[in-house]
Amino acid sequence: MKKVMYFGVALIVALTAVSCGGTKKVVKEKEAGTVEIILPLSGKEYQSDKEFYRAKLSGKSPDIATSKKIALNNAKAEIAGLISSKIKAVTQSYTNQRSVANAQDFENKFENLTTEVVSQQLVDVSIIGEKLLKTGTTYEYWIAIEVSKQAILNGINSSISKNQKLQIDYDKKKFEEVYNKEMDKLDNNK
Repeated sequence: MKKVMYFGVALIVALTAVSCGGTKKVVKEKEAGTVEIILPLSGKEYQSDKEFYRAKLSGKSPDIATSKKIALNNAKAEIAGLISSKIKAVTQSYTNQRSVANAQDFENKFENLTTEVVSQQLVDVSIIGEKLLKTGTTYEYWIAIEVSKQAILNGINSSISKNQKLQIDYDKKKFEEVYNKEMDKLDNNK
């Protein structure tokens, strides 16, 4: 009986050792086949900082011009989302600090206004980097764009000066202070 028990324990130990060895071999094979892929336009100069919002994306098409249009539209959508989320954070922080009478109404109107400003500013984005890749018959176009944070702020200030309801609760200096603090946070998160 003891021989059977020793044999059973030895069998379990042997199976465990074999199965562990097999797993290690598979992991080693995966590690050996791992390849780092470096995306085009991935340097620090293509990341947002306290002066510029930046975005980079690609577009694929059998036609070069179409792949560029797709990449540009993708990058503009990316940068618009980044700007909108930052402006929303600034607006909420600003309304909390200012104790605006009808804060929700102010925020909604302000967000609508900033959406218009962002749309206007994205017409004149600067292209700061481009890469064109070809695989078979497909072109992959990478593009990096930027828009000045000061241009966005100036557009907001200009639009608010034309809106009497928003202007009542708007303190330009205080808003710029809150805006600049949020931009510093973006730059420090790197």
